[in-house]
Amino acid sequence: QVQLVESGGGLVQAGGSLRLSCAAAGMIFSINAMGWYRQAPGKERELVAIVTRGGSTNYADFVKGRFTISRDNAKNTVYLQMNSLKAEDTAVYYCYAIGSRSWGQGTQVTVSS
Repeated sequence: QVQLVESGGGLVQAGGSLRLSCAAAGMIFSINAMGWYRQAPGKERELVAIVTRGGSTNYADFVKGRFTISRDNAKNTVYLQMNSLKAEDTAVYYCYAIGSRSWGQGTQVTVSS
């Protein structure tokens, strides 16, 4: 019932930056928080960051100080600003509507060393 459309992934050199976007559509009334997750080949999907409707944020330790999650409630869009990227940040990044348990299609982020 919730559709998530992601954009912004790509190839970047270590130390560079990317900005991911995720726009939500459909039955969005149940979306109280949005999250970004990532999954590297051969690894489990892991939480990167969460933002609530009120703007509270939480980050995984491995991105704290480098990534910033934000939300534009009027546009039903969540962003992930990624700075100081490392090769180990290479993964498919997924947008997740926590209240609706809906996933985006994923967007590939590749960081070259």
